[in-house]
Amino acid sequence: MRLTTIRWEGGTSAGRVDGEVIHLLPYTDVGALLASGPDWRASALMRADGATVSCQEADFAPLVPHPEKVVCVGVNYRDHVAEVGLALPDHPTLFAKYSRSLIGPYDDLVLPANSDAVDWEVELGVVIGQTVRDADEEQAWQAVAGYTIVNDVSMRDWQLRTSQFLQGKTFEASTPVGPFLVTPDEVGHARELELSCTVDATVMQRSDTSQLIHDVGSLISYISSFITLVPGDLIATGTPSGIGGARRPPVYLTAGQTLRTAIAGLGEQANRCVAPVTAASVPGAR
Repeated sequence: MRLTTIRWEGGTSAGRVDGEVIHLLPYTDVGALLASGPDWRASALMRADGATVSCQEADFAPLVPHPEKVVCVGVNYRDHVAEVGLALPDHPTLFAKYSRSLIGPYDDLVLPANSDAVDWEVELGVVIGQTVRDADEEQAWQAVAGYTIVNDVSMRDWQLRTSQFLQGKTFEASTPVGPFLVTPDEVGHARELELSCTVDATVMQRSDTSQLIHDVGSLISYISSFITLVPGDLIATGTPSGIGGARRPPVYLTAGQTLRTAIAGLGEQANRCVAPVTAASVPGAR
């Protein structure tokens, strides 16, 4: 099953994707559908008598616009650990984002005026489908509602100001999420999916989720050992090698470029990078 959240009639609506058609569901977004109870799958399948929208015409919102938690994992790909010269971590390196950082999978990415080092990070996103606390790994896998695409766009100059990642990772309107939630049965729990990130015509990252150091089950088990995960929570599982900040010299996003993020079986994002609107950029502004 594929689910999505689109902007619709002044708000948002969850939808079930059948081919190129989205059947709108009586929930404001995918997070609300998941929070409706353990029978959310049946609800998504049974309700097919509402409005429909073609995927080509849809205005995709962030998959879960207002998750209770966005938990992110750093240095979690073997090739990325080698790229940045670190030892393999014994435990997951975790940080958080806030929902205000999330944008849709095709929204413009407005480059902030106060950062000169906006970098890309293709990541497998995990959406939680049931409340889970102190889960063993089997319970952890069962808690997955589905998988999606995240680009953990990072402001490296802010990230590296201190040893804490948060300020460089949760800039407002900086993190594309979506377009789809794909249930585990369709993608083999995302254990071996190719993922890539392209800037214009140049492939910057290409790897495979089999390169994860801490896999999805172990991450959910670990995180749930210190906090309850609830339906709609989003976990971004880390990025592979190829980030702009590790290149010599570093390479960062600039206005006019298109950032494309893809994971096999989950779809693709495309975000145009645009300059920030400032007083100086408005004709006639003083």
